[in-house]
Amino acid sequence: MEPLVDRYGRVATDLRVSLTDRCNLRCSYCMPAEGLDWLPGEEQLSDEEVVRLIAVGIERLGVREVRFTGGEPLVRRGLIDIVRRTRALDPEVELSITTNGIGLARTAGALAEAGLDRVNVSLDTVRADTFLEITRRDRFDDVVAGLAAAEAAGLGPVKVNAVLLRGVNDDQAPELLRWCVDRGYQLRFIEQMPLDAQHGWSREGMVTADEIFAHLAEEFVLTPAAEPRGSAPAELFLVDGGPATVGVIASVTRPFCGDCDRVRLTADGQVRNCLFAREESDLRKAMRAGASDDDLARRWLVAMAGKAAGHGIDDPTFLQPDRPMSAIGG
Repeated sequence: MEPLVDRYGRVATDLRVSLTDRCNLRCSYCMPAEGLDWLPGEEQLSDEEVVRLIAVGIERLGVREVRFTGGEPLVRRGLIDIVRRTRALDPEVELSITTNGIGLARTAGALAEAGLDRVNVSLDTVRADTFLEITRRDRFDDVVAGLAAAEAAGLGPVKVNAVLLRGVNDDQAPELLRWCVDRGYQLRFIEQMPLDAQHGWSREGMVTADEIFAHLAEEFVLTPAAEPRGSAPAELFLVDGGPATVGVIASVTRPFCGDCDRVRLTADGQVRNCLFAREESDLRKAMRAGASDDDLARRWLVAMAGKAAGHGIDDPTFLQPDRPMSAIGG
């Protein structure tokens, strides 16, 4: 086994696997109302290919956490079987999923039985009208039901990811935190990142971590959590002395690139060594051409070695990735 180490000594042990670029919401900060041109079926990895590449990561490259992402991973028909087969590779590897929660009410039990450990659910508001405005879909009740089902199935701690949008829901941060604390969910606010398909992101329009803290301070007293952050993207804070916590992921204004331990595999089999990378390494083509697992591992190591020191959003030469978040995977 050879670790996925880059030229700065960072070791990737957290693999994010995108299972599809499709999504059943149309969040305004991610994609246009009409959606996007989805990947053709033949370009997507099959279930067998997904599991094979995960196995290479776990057995040859030291991956210790696998998170399934999208698009929306629950729309992938083979998801539960992929989770079950991944669990069979190593019972100690942590398996999680990032989802919008639609469909989770009917799948949470099966996912838990297949070996999934926990879920992260994207929810930016607890107001149905604001949810409709942001997502362009009237599915708020489905997400709430999905969160409850995940909790009941033991997929905890259930985490909620939220993005604040200026003039839309940026005044709702305390309300969302209270709602999560009351239900035992762990809330994480995420700064909006330049990963929208429309390329409409601007630093001036983004709600910053400092603004998030200011909004929360209107109703809560936040104190830094004692536990070390390590490579986790979120800064954790105790809410009114605890035990409840809230996290803030300030990818733009307080980057944590120096501690990054993540690597990404897209739904069409491309290795991305950074969320904001503009270059990818094609494992699908090599695999379909007959590459061995050892050869795939070597290609993956080369891809990881070229990882940049940071995402470079503050650099005047920064260019947004060609792919949006839905096609990269979170």
